[in-house]
Amino acid sequence: MSIVTKTGDNGETSLMYGRRLSKSDPRVDAYGCIDELTAALGLARSISTDKFLSDEIFAAQKDLIVVMGELAMAPGDRERYINDGFHVTTAEMVDRITAVVFDLEKDKSLYPKDWVIPGGTAVSAALDFARVTCRRAERHIAAFSAGEEDFNREILRYLNRLSDLCWVLARFAEKKSPSSS
Repeated sequence: MSIVTKTGDNGETSLMYGRRLSKSDPRVDAYGCIDELTAALGLARSISTDKFLSDEIFAAQKDLIVVMGELAMAPGDRERYINDGFHVTTAEMVDRITAVVFDLEKDKSLYPKDWVIPGGTAVSAALDFARVTCRRAERHIAAFSAGEEDFNREILRYLNRLSDLCWVLARFAEKKSPSSS
C-alpha cells in the first residue's frame, strides 16, 4: 500500500474507524499539534547523548501516541477504541512525568536568576522548541475541548505537565553540557 492515497486531495481526512472530516476541523488540528510535538521531541532525542534525557523524551513520545490516538477518534467510537485495545490518557501518565519534574527540581541550580533565552545547547534549544510546541498544542486542544461533552481532561493535564518537563529537561541539558553559556 502506498502512502499516496489521494483521499485527502480535496481537504478531507479520516479519523480512526473511517469518519471523514475537513482538514481544518478543530479535532484534526488537535491531533496534528500532537504530531508536531512528537516530532519536535524526536529532534531533541536525536541529538541527545545523555541516556536519562533520551529515555525521558522517548517515554513522552510514547505517551503522545496515546494522546494523539485518543484525539483522532470520534467520541462515538470511544467504546470500540477501548475494546480494540487502544489506551486513553490517564492520571498515571501525568503522575509519572510530575514525579520526574519534582525529582529534577531538587537541584535548585537548574533555576536561573533571569529569564531563560533558548539556545544554550542544541539539545536544550530543541527541548525549548518542544516546550513551546506543547504549549501551542495545549492552547488549541483547550479551545477544541470546550465544545466536547465527554472530553478526557487528563489530556490537558498531561500537556500542561509535559511542557514543564520539557523546560526542566532543557535546563538539565544545559547544566550537563560543558559548552553551555
